[in-house]
Amino acid sequence: MTKRAGDDSPSSTAASEAMGRSETIAVGDEPTLVADPAATSTGRASLAGYRVGELLGRGGMGEVVLAHDERIGRDVALKRMREATPSQEAVARFLREARIQARLEHPAIVPVHDLGHDADNQPYFTMKRLAGVTLADLLAAPEPPPRQRLLRAFTDVCSAIEFAHLHNVIHRDLKPANIVLGDFGEVYVLDWGVARAVGERDVGAVANEVDSLDGMTEAGAIIGTPGFMSPEQVRGSTDIGPPTDIYALGAILFRILAGEPLHASGGAALHSTRSEIDCSPAKRQPDRNVPPELDAVCVAALSTHPSSRPTASQLAERVEQYLDGDRDLERRRALAGQWLAKANEALLADPLRRRAEAMQHAGRALALDPESREAAQLVTRLMLEPTGQLPVELASELASAEAAVQRRQSRVATMSYIAIALFLAMASWNGLRDGATAMFVTALAGVMAAVAFVLSRRAARHGEMLLVALGNAVLASLLSRAFGPLILAPAVTCVMAVSLTSYPQLIDRSRFVIAVLVLSWIAPVVLEAAAVLDPTWRVVDGSVVSSSSMIQIGGPSTAVLLVGANVITIVVVGMFANALARSRRDAQRQVEIQAWHLRQLLPAVD
Repeated sequence: MTKRAGDDSPSSTAASEAMGRSETIAVGDEPTLVADPAATSTGRASLAGYRVGELLGRGGMGEVVLAHDERIGRDVALKRMREATPSQEAVARFLREARIQARLEHPAIVPVHDLGHDADNQPYFTMKRLAGVTLADLLAAPEPPPRQRLLRAFTDVCSAIEFAHLHNVIHRDLKPANIVLGDFGEVYVLDWGVARAVGERDVGAVANEVDSLDGMTEAGAIIGTPGFMSPEQVRGSTDIGPPTDIYALGAILFRILAGEPLHASGGAALHSTRSEIDCSPAKRQPDRNVPPELDAVCVAALSTHPSSRPTASQLAERVEQYLDGDRDLERRRALAGQWLAKANEALLADPLRRRAEAMQHAGRALALDPESREAAQLVTRLMLEPTGQLPVELASELASAEAAVQRRQSRVATMSYIAIALFLAMASWNGLRDGATAMFVTALAGVMAAVAFVLSRRAARHGEMLLVALGNAVLASLLSRAFGPLILAPAVTCVMAVSLTSYPQLIDRSRFVIAVLVLSWIAPVVLEAAAVLDPTWRVVDGSVVSSSSMIQIGGPSTAVLLVGANVITIVVVGMFANALARSRRDAQRQVEIQAWHLRQLLPAVD
């Protein structure tokens, strides 16, 4: 990574990371970049034509310093050996890096200007000085750059690697820390220290190196960085070719798309790389809306079989097609067909339990191919057409909705029972003929009010609403003893019928409820006709005379009581009717609103 003047040295660790194992340069915009605050340039012989400046970075075998080319008058990055007396193998590796990087003349590969020896006959080479930031730092930032910018840079990296592969060179250590995005849109691939020609054997001890957890080189392992090494690298295969770099590119693309590394860090990455893991960024992070064409090419690049991976140019081409607006319609349609087939398969296998799964698959198919009439028809049918039997999840949601209606009706019922109790209390002011019956009816009304209040706060359990219906029937039958079966009792019974048959738990049992209430009204009439109960009504000289076996009747107070009772009955009936109408209206409006939105979302279906 490059560094500007005034930056703190701890934040320049990306530069030392790029230097860490293969000593690739990390050159700076100003001579203040120091990978280690305690590091200083080692005392070395002067270089003819160069004025050596500050240390930029240091690795296991080499160091990079800022230098001024006095012959041309430009600043360069100069890389040289750290050891005063390096081994022949180390020198051979150093020279190989310089020559490989020098012969790869590509805009995304840092050019080598000069290769020579100092006064102590130690090799050095100079390179272009860079200014920018590593991809690793950009991805780790709190607000990473837009995906489009990172993908553009990624295609430039693929282009550089394809160029290297055409020249029979493999990088072997591609990772975000070895990619620099310049200040003016340029992109560079760094760290060619372990690159080699295809088929070439590694030089001496270089054959066994791997990034350690701290970024420095350890002997006795394999070349590469855990998390970006290909499976064949991890296995220590000697048949390492261009597909190894493609796997690393796939791991970088995964990091860009998923927002997280493909493998865990450190040693765990080695085991993960050898394992069969899902390499789909779309499945790893479904909320990031990874385009299917990018997801597919990423999975292909990360194939465990080297021969199945695309080339670097193919990888770049497919990403560029996405960036240029070609959304690979054929690929999307093919994927849509696969999801549609899965949806139909789920419906055929189990149309009830797998209905939600089928809906999800059909929705994915429609998202991939909005013009698919078959997907649109299936989504429309699943969403708008009722089913004979409901899925468990949907049944649970409907039960919750019905419980809400039940609670609303129970609140109205609570007030109705309280009104009955108050009516009986006021009726007692006239005097009571049968105090025991009056007290029992009042107590029953109070119990029913308490039950209704409880049911206004929770869903009714199985069978509770049937008991409520029976309690209402008993209450209606006893109320006929107050003024006879022809006055007030029919109206109260009708209120109960309206209320009970509107409960979701009793809608499908309305015949039972109505039959019980009719029986509750007829029973006193039959018992009076059979002389089991004292008569409360009779027909006399063309008139219907009604009396009460429970309370005293007479005087203006009785007229007020009857008028008040009828007014309360009308109010309660109106409240029940309004509650039912509001529930029906709200449900209908919700259905119509959802249907309208669905019609806007789905393509027209004939």
